[in-house]
Amino acid sequence: MKKRLITAGIALFALLAGILLVGQPARAAAGFTVSDGKLYDANGNEFVMRGVNHAHTWYQQQTSSFANIKALGANTVRVVLASGQRWTKNEAADVANVVSLCKANRLICVLEVHDTTGYGEQAGAATLGQAVDYWISVQSALTGQEKYVIVNIGNEPYGNQNYGTWATDTANAIKRLRTAGFAHTIMVDGPNWGQDWSFTMRDNAASVFAADPQRNTVFSIHMYGVFDTAAEISDYLGRFRTAKLPIVVGEFGHNHSDGDPDEDAILSYTQANRIGWLGWSWSGNGGGVEYLDLAVNFNPADLSSWGQRLFNGTNGIKQTAREASVYTGTPPTTPPTAPPTTPPTAPPTSPPVGIGCTATYSVTGQWQGGFQGDVKITAGVSPINSWVVRWTYANGQTVSQAWNATVTSSGSTVTAGNVSYNGRLAAGASTSFGFIGTWNGSNPAPTLSCNAT
Repeated sequence: MKKRLITAGIALFALLAGILLVGQPARAAAGFTVSDGKLYDANGNEFVMRGVNHAHTWYQQQTSSFANIKALGANTVRVVLASGQRWTKNEAADVANVVSLCKANRLICVLEVHDTTGYGEQAGAATLGQAVDYWISVQSALTGQEKYVIVNIGNEPYGNQNYGTWATDTANAIKRLRTAGFAHTIMVDGPNWGQDWSFTMRDNAASVFAADPQRNTVFSIHMYGVFDTAAEISDYLGRFRTAKLPIVVGEFGHNHSDGDPDEDAILSYTQANRIGWLGWSWSGNGGGVEYLDLAVNFNPADLSSWGQRLFNGTNGIKQTAREASVYTGTPPTTPPTAPPTTPPTAPPTSPPVGIGCTATYSVTGQWQGGFQGDVKITAGVSPINSWVVRWTYANGQTVSQAWNATVTSSGSTVTAGNVSYNGRLAAGASTSFGFIGTWNGSNPAPTLSCNAT
């Protein structure tokens, strides 16, 4: 990672009108796919990245980092690899080992080539074309791993100079990977050392997405000093949401030499809008940005203040991460199949007033004395404006904190109601909320009731 001082002003340009016209394909099952601006895993379940970056190529002996990152609750790790232009190439055998470490620890692997960092400004940096050459050279380690691996073509592939060909070069790189047989979801970084202050990625995202014959590309913005206000964060990410183009925050920190990013706003906005993120970075930073280490000297028991914030703070990893369903085996959520058409024996009746939704409960992570849960609410045959879910614990469990719902407890009974942005659901549509709870002895799932108006 290398960041440079960004002094250019932030101009709020409109997105190209063509962004709104980009078609979205139906989801396939081979691996991760993109639809309607969201990322789905191979089971067809929406997946929101909550993880960190790990500088593997410079610290290849730190293989325990994968287990330590997982133990702290992450569902994704973005792994630094080298293509050989600036750092020693990670060969196919090492890439295969990285993938196996991700899978063994039930993490989704985002693999990135770091040699492209700052091309056009950084001496010796690799081109996106050279990054594609690298991916093809290690393709044997990646074929068949589409359920677990996302290919991030090149890290921050332009600096603050000569970035005008970003869109063409990125589109060509995507097409070359597809021609070579890569069926993975592809991730692409913005120029300007990843921060896209020129809005080159933002304003060309639609055409780059359309260049992918599989329509399976995710855009990655890096948020450091350029993104030091909530308004800048919400405007940038919000334009991708409006255009229904998939966006993640592929790197961000709590501070940097180019300014003070608003990490609280990043975490709050992404959580409210189900946008993925990957904090920089696990450990091993140098060059004056050692404060970006989440774990001091790779020790998971010695988190920095940044590490405590990212893993344990409000809207952090422990509160919000959910393991990919390719590891949990959770089937996709689909509307119920209509029964065969037969002559009715009695006229249909309307559902009772106030009963227009169903709710399902799942434990998404559990540790001694604590657990993380998820409740999914699905509207019935008619749209709803609000919902309330209730359940009663039978074994002394409690809810200590929650997000995406207003949750109260009275004895063993828990009541959860929608918040302002997730009460209205179209017929058959779903939303969800999460919570952290405590347990002792056993932790069976309770029976839920759901009422809607």
